[in-house]
Amino acid sequence: MAKVTRAAYAEAFGKIIGRPLVQLPQMVGRTEPEIFFEAVALNSATVPDAAETERLLAPFGAQFATSLAARRDLLATQGQLLPGAAEAMAVLAAREGVVQSVLTGSSRPNAALKLRVFGLDRYVDLAIGGFAGSEVYPKGALLQVARQRAEDKHGVSFADKATLYIADSPRDVEAAKIGGAKSVAVASGRATSAELREAGADAVLPDLTNTEAIIALVSQPA
Repeated sequence: MAKVTRAAYAEAFGKIIGRPLVQLPQMVGRTEPEIFFEAVALNSATVPDAAETERLLAPFGAQFATSLAARRDLLATQGQLLPGAAEAMAVLAAREGVVQSVLTGSSRPNAALKLRVFGLDRYVDLAIGGFAGSEVYPKGALLQVARQRAEDKHGVSFADKATLYIADSPRDVEAAKIGGAKSVAVASGRATSAELREAGADAVLPDLTNTEAIIALVSQPA
């Protein structure tokens, strides 16, 4: 999926910025606006105008979503669904009192697309999610916003520690701390289990194949 995403990003960058994307910033664990501003700086011969760069963020985001959607079939064939992810999400979706959504650095259209190509969108409520690629909040604050959206929709109060943020980077562990949630870190990305523990994750899993372990974490008292 990363290769397809990079190709879509390069296409959108060329169309909106008007020059080729030569250097692509690190994308893992970062929000789309962060990546965009750094990409403009890295690929400019002179210091870019801040106001003009900010003005181009919205049209770039729209073009990136269009370019990525045009590669939907490639996302499905070249992307990789983490083993156990679909099974765990299906089991949790069937549990009473459990609400699933997403908190991501992607925009809402891009996040929804990636979920749909693997059939995962059926398990989550995107209306209460947090999309740092589309919203002004950093991830920690966005987690609090998403929880409030869930409370407003369902008419119940979700205690901080009854909220689990399952992710794979130290930055996400930090976002969980800021948002008052428990962090379940999965060593499926660039960070090792040791790095995730050092970041302060409440629990660390090697992958998502142990559905029983995930259910146990969700079922722990707040």
